[in-house]
Amino acid sequence: MIRTYMKLKFSLTTVLAAMFLASCGGSGTTTPAPPGVVPPPPPADTLGPSLCVGGIAATFPCLGMKLHKRVPLSDFNASAGNDIWGWTDPNNGDEYALMGLSNGVSFVRITDPENPVLVGKMTTQTAESTWRDIKVYQNHAFVVADNAGAHGIQIFDLTRLRGISNNANFSADVVFSDINSAHNIVINEDSGFAYVVGSNRCAGGLYMLNIANPVDPIFAGCHSNQGYTHDAQCVIYNGPDTAHVGKEICFRSNENSVSISNVTNKSAPVTLSSATYPNFGYTHQNWIDETHSFLFVGDETDEVDRGIATSTIVLDVRDLNNAQFLYTHVAGTNASDHNMYVVGDLLYQANYHAGLRILQFGDLSTDTLNQVRFFDTYPANNASGFDGAWSVYPFFASGNIIVSDIDRGLFIVAEE
Repeated sequence: MIRTYMKLKFSLTTVLAAMFLASCGGSGTTTPAPPGVVPPPPPADTLGPSLCVGGIAATFPCLGMKLHKRVPLSDFNASAGNDIWGWTDPNNGDEYALMGLSNGVSFVRITDPENPVLVGKMTTQTAESTWRDIKVYQNHAFVVADNAGAHGIQIFDLTRLRGISNNANFSADVVFSDINSAHNIVINEDSGFAYVVGSNRCAGGLYMLNIANPVDPIFAGCHSNQGYTHDAQCVIYNGPDTAHVGKEICFRSNENSVSISNVTNKSAPVTLSSATYPNFGYTHQNWIDETHSFLFVGDETDEVDRGIATSTIVLDVRDLNNAQFLYTHVAGTNASDHNMYVVGDLLYQANYHAGLRILQFGDLSTDTLNQVRFFDTYPANNASGFDGAWSVYPFFASGNIIVSDIDRGLFIVAEE
C-alpha cells in the first residue's frame, strides 16, 4: 500500500513539475499536455458582463450561457488557479466563491455577480502547490494541498468575511496537523464527517475525521484496503438497494477502478464492490445521480492516453454489492475531463480545454446524456490537454455558476 502511494506521488510530482514550468500553471494530472499547446494570454477586454450572442460571450464560445464577470488570475496575485467551492452566508444570503490558487485561497463575494468583490485571501500554510482542494461545512472552509510539505488542513471561519471588502490578508483559525500533504478532502454534510484522500496517512486511502465541531476535528479511522484514493463522494445512501438505505456509503476513484464502501462504522469500514471500465487511463473523480442508482465517472487521461473523444463513464450501482460498467458516453470534443457534479437532471463538467459543459439526462439505464449548454473558458481549442477549466461549483440557489480556470482565473456565469 505504501509503495503504491509513493509511486503515485513520484510520478505526479516529477511529471507535473515539468508541466508547471512549461505551461505557466499546473493541473493535477499524470500526463503532460500535447507539445506545442501554449495557452494564449487572456485578452484584457474579456471581463464581461456579456450575453451569448452568435455563440460568443465576450470572446468565449458559448451556448445558452452568459458571462456575468471574469476575475483574471492577475487579480489574485497567483501563478495558477485550481479548485473552487462556494459558500452562502446563512444570515444574509451573500454568495462567495472560494477560489483555489497556487499560493492560497481567495474569497470573492459574488452576490452582485457583475460586480464581484475580492474580500480577502488566505495564503498557503507552507509552499505553493499545483493542487489545492476546498470544501465547506458549517460555515467553515477546509483546505488541503498536495506536494506542499506539512500543510495539514487549514480551517477557516467564513463568517469572518462579513462586512469586509478590502482584499484583506487572512490566516487559518485552526491548522489540523495530523496529516501533511493531501490531494483532496471530501465532506459529507449529512453525517458531519470529512474524508481526506491521497494523503500521507492511511496509505493514501480514506482518512476519516469527525468534524461535528469544525475547529476540533477528531480522527475516526482509516479505510485503505483499495490503496490510494484520488477523489471520492460520501453520502447517506437512499437508493434502490434497500439493504443499505440509511448507511454512509463512499464512492471512491482509485486510479484504475471505482470502489464502493460502507463507512458507517468508522472502526470497521467494509468495501462492498468495485468496478472497472474499458479504455481506462486514470480514474479521477466520480459523482452519484440524485436517485443513488447510477455513478458518473471521469477518467482524466483516457483522452490523451487512448486518443479518444471526451468520455463520461456510467456505472450501474443499483446493487451496491455488484457495481457494473454500463456504458461510456462520448462527447463531441476531444477535451480531457476533470471535475463534475450533479444537480437534478443536469451534469456539470469542467473539461479543461472545453471549459464548462452541461449535460442533461433522463433514464440513465441507457445513454440519454445530451449537451444542452456550455461556456468555453479556453477558446484556443477543444483538444486533449491540461489547461483551462479545473472545476465548477453549480450549487448556488441564485443559479450563478462559478468556474475556476488554471490560467484565466474565476468565471461567474449563468444560464440565459
